[in-house]
Amino acid sequence: MPEPRVVETHISTLFFAGDRVFKLAKRVDLGFLRTVDVEERLALAARELELNRRFAPDVYLGLADVIEGGSTVDRMVVMHRLPDQQRLSTLLRDSDAATCLRDVARRIAAAHAAAAVVDGPPERLDRLGQNWTDNFDALAPHVGSIIDGDEFEAVRRLADTYLAQTRALRAKRLADGFTRDGHGDLTADDVFCLDDGPRILDCLAFDDDLRIDDVLNDIAFLVMDVHRIAGRDAAQSLMAAYHEFSNEQHPPSLAHHYVAYRAHVRAKVACLRAEQGDTASAELARSYHSLAFHHLDRAEIRVVLVGGGPGVGKTQLSRQLAEHYGYVHLSTDEIRHDVAAIPHGQHAFAPLDQGAYDASTVDATYDEQRREACSLVAAGHGVVLDASWASSSHRGGLRRAIRELGVEPIEIRCVLDDAIARERIARRLANPDDPSDATPELVDLLRSRRDEWPEAHAIDTVATVEDVARTALSIVENSPIGERLQRSEGK
Repeated sequence: MPEPRVVETHISTLFFAGDRVFKLAKRVDLGFLRTVDVEERLALAARELELNRRFAPDVYLGLADVIEGGSTVDRMVVMHRLPDQQRLSTLLRDSDAATCLRDVARRIAAAHAAAAVVDGPPERLDRLGQNWTDNFDALAPHVGSIIDGDEFEAVRRLADTYLAQTRALRAKRLADGFTRDGHGDLTADDVFCLDDGPRILDCLAFDDDLRIDDVLNDIAFLVMDVHRIAGRDAAQSLMAAYHEFSNEQHPPSLAHHYVAYRAHVRAKVACLRAEQGDTASAELARSYHSLAFHHLDRAEIRVVLVGGGPGVGKTQLSRQLAEHYGYVHLSTDEIRHDVAAIPHGQHAFAPLDQGAYDASTVDATYDEQRREACSLVAAGHGVVLDASWASSSHRGGLRRAIRELGVEPIEIRCVLDDAIARERIARRLANPDDPSDATPELVDLLRSRRDEWPEAHAIDTVATVEDVARTALSIVENSPIGERLQRSEGK
């Protein structure tokens, strides 16, 4: 028989006795939750039982009244006690939890699929922003004592910027039925991996508005907690499995934003616990806040222009950046074929200023790249734009269009000795799968046609592939925010 024990959260006390757990709400008024009056606690207990039976009906057994002087003064939720060694948080620390993560993802995806779509007024879109604001207000008294002030302001700026940029994306998800009555408080401590499948406990019962949300925001809570406990790879595995079982489509930036939001909520909760006297919660609050910052920077929608003459390695670098960040790679080498109606895989060799390289086709290629980039940014995707970017007018048109979407482009120019560039092009022409139409002669022909590009960061691509990529990443993340992100990459 397991030992009896008592566990406290910021809103409840749990009594573990034998094969039962008795959960009793604390008498608190936290602004977002009030359980001071008897009637409030009785109603909360009944609601917890009802809602949690959706996820674990065999665990939530019933209610037990606390009687004093013949009157009911409190009500406890009675649960079947599950083995601590089967908690997901324990498994993540002590063993390979890959199978468990897949089973949990499948269970959550099934619960979301079974949940009714919640239609909501357009005002529902403002709720996430209001929740962020409420979190900032709750954390503000702890800035300096627990939370770093610079990081606090960086998180606020990144969150506000992303919300402003993605209103259309979130409105579409609301219209497409992704808002459902989920769990609302998925943590690894409340997930148990049993032989006959996972049990998921302790959903958020005290506020329907905090529980009814985008399904991606729901799973993001657990992804966040898995990241905190077991690192990035385990968190990515959970999100990938959920994507597989739910067929839920989303830009990576939205997932990062929701994970950041969930970490920010937990930072607030940890600060409240620290305020109640739990000194260990202060360090936990800092950890959650840093995790929120990390994911918000990952969520930032960036547009990166990578340019330069033929043979300088701009396409290879563009692909590396796109893969690193999960961005979309848009190359004029491929778009040009579509514009000129030339099959992919077939080269479009033509004299300069003729055929696929005449002025009208070049302009149309850049116009199409700009249109696709704007569409992707509006949908929440980061983009790497791979082109020569020789013309200041093409660069200026792209800047104006992207800035209208609230994004400041990052510009990188690859430079290389002409002789080395010609050698690289000659080797590349031997590869029939390479989409580039450049020839060694173009290196000299195009040199005089390149406009000055003072806004770009120059990278000499004679260095190794790894060093070039490392330099480009430092440019993309060249800010106090980026520098701090790099230090937290191993989380």
